[in-house]
Amino acid sequence: MSRRVVIAAGLAALALVAISLATARAEDADPFARVLDALAVVVGVVLVLRANLSAIRTFVLPRATNDLITRIVFRALRRAFDLAASPRLPYPLQDRLMAYFGPFALMALPVVWLVVVGAGYTLIFWGTGVRPMEQALVDSGSSLLTLGFDRPDGYGAQLIAFSEATIGLGLIALLIAYLPTIYGGFSRRELLVSLLETRAGSPPSPVALLTRLWKLDGLHQLHELLGRWELWFAELEETHTSLTALVHFRSQSADRSWVNAAGAVLDACALVSSPVQLDRDAQVDLTLRSGRSTLRRITTVFHLPFDPEPGTEGPVRIDRETFDRALAELELGGVPLVADLEAAWRDFRACRASYDEPLARLEDLTVAPAPWWSQRAPASAVAGAARMTD
Repeated sequence: MSRRVVIAAGLAALALVAISLATARAEDADPFARVLDALAVVVGVVLVLRANLSAIRTFVLPRATNDLITRIVFRALRRAFDLAASPRLPYPLQDRLMAYFGPFALMALPVVWLVVVGAGYTLIFWGTGVRPMEQALVDSGSSLLTLGFDRPDGYGAQLIAFSEATIGLGLIALLIAYLPTIYGGFSRRELLVSLLETRAGSPPSPVALLTRLWKLDGLHQLHELLGRWELWFAELEETHTSLTALVHFRSQSADRSWVNAAGAVLDACALVSSPVQLDRDAQVDLTLRSGRSTLRRITTVFHLPFDPEPGTEGPVRIDRETFDRALAELELGGVPLVADLEAAWRDFRACRASYDEPLARLEDLTVAPAPWWSQRAPASAVAGAARMTD
C-alpha cells in the first residue's frame, strides 16, 4: 500500500508541475488553447496513472484482482490464438500452439503499459508547450526508452522526461523481478501434477488412482495423498488468483493439465464418499472442500459464469452409464463397493454437482485435454495397475 501511495504522490506532483508549465506557456494564448493544454496534461497523467495501477494490480497486489488493461490484452491475444489453434487441429498441435499463449501474453503486458505511458507523456509534453505533436512523441519516446537522442528544453520539461524514464525502467524491472515468482509457482504446481501421473495415469483417472492405491496397500496411502492435495489446492488459489497468467501456463506434455489433475482428485474424493466402502476419513471432506472452493474462486476471478448454489440436483457431465462403468472397473480392481449403488449414485451426483460447472469453465479456458470420463482410458489404466502389482 505504501508503494502505491508513493507512486500516486509522485505522479500528482508531476501533474501539478505539468499543469503549471502548461499555464505559464499559454499565458499569451487564447482561453480555448489554455483549456486544451490543461486537458491534454490531465488526460496524460490519467493514462500514466492507469498503466502504473495496472502493473501494480497484475504483479504486486497480493490478492485476487482482474485488471481492465490486463484483461483486454489477454482477451485480444486469446482470440488470435484461438484462430491459430483451431479445435479442428489435432490436439497435440493445438496444445503446442496454446503453450505459447501464457508466456506471450505475459511478455506483451509491459509493451502495452509502455505504449500507454508513452501516449500519456506525449500528451503531457504537448500540453506543456512542446510543438508539434510529432516532437512531443519523439521527446516522450526518447525519455521512456532512455535512448537520450532528444531532450526537451527547459528545466520543468526535463524533470518530466526524468520521471518518464524512471517509470519505463520500473515497469521492465517489475516484470523481470516477478518472473522467478511466476515460474516458482508453476514449478510447485506441476510437481504434484507429475506425481499424479504415476498413480492415476494420463489423463489422470480417479478410477485408476483408487485401483492402484488399493492394489498397493488397501488405500492406506490415500489419507496422506489427499492431505498433500489439500495444501496444493490452497497454494493454487493463492497463486492463480493473484498471478492470473499462471492459469494459462501449460504442463510439459500435451496429455497433462493442472485442471484435469484437480478434477481427477476431486472425483476420487467423490467416489470415496459414495460407492467405495471405506471407514469415514475427514481428510476426504477437507480436500473436497478445499478443491471446490479453489476452482470457484479462480473461475470468479476470470468472470466466468457458474451457479454458486447448484444443489444436489444440479447439472453434471458424468451420466449414470459412465458412473456404472467406473464402478465396474473399480470392482474389477478389487476395490470394495457399497451394496446400495442407487444411493451411491445420488451421493456422487450431488457431490460432483458442487464443482462440475467451475471445472468445465476452467477446462474450456485452458483448453485442457479430454477428461477421464469422456474416454475409455480408465480401463487400460486399471489393467496396467493390475500388472504393476501382480
